Amino acid sequence: MSADEQGRPAVRIRPFVDADQAAARGLVLVGLGDRFGWVDETANPDLDDIGASYLTRGHVFVVAESGGEIVGTGALLTEGPGVGRLARLSVSGHHRRRGIGRALIDHLVAAARRRDFGQLLVETNDVWDDAIALYRSCGFVEIGRAGGEAHLALELR
Repeated sequence: MSADEQGRPAVRIRPFVDADQAAARGLVLVGLGDRFGWVDETANPDLDDIGASYLTRGHVFVVAESGGEIVGTGALLTEGPGVGRLARLSVSGHHRRRGIGRALIDHLVAAARRRDFGQLLVETNDVWDDAIALYRSCGFVEIGRAGGEAHLALELR
């Protein structure tokens, strides 16, 4: 594996495998804790068995790996005919601001195009300005806010 300009191990995005379960779950929960100051692990049952929650249902779940460590996650869900949704985008606090979030989004957008989705949706907390800015920089347009969430969409056709 090659290194980036600062000598850090390069990041590789790959499909989730069962051996990633504990690390991927932990990374997402720590990220939620970073954002909210606490996390109720029981409020995220999809993370208890990522393979069953995502892969067996035909969704995509990927991890970003650097130096043998999982440093990011992301999912592409089928929302409806021709519509996908990004979910569980998370990057380890020590690896943020290195382009990993953008790389995950780009990877999942490419997967959405391969699935012939015409639109890709995402939602995030409406006060997470950095997340909203990242999605906008990737071409997403804000389509509304409600219930403390910002909703964004990317037209793929």
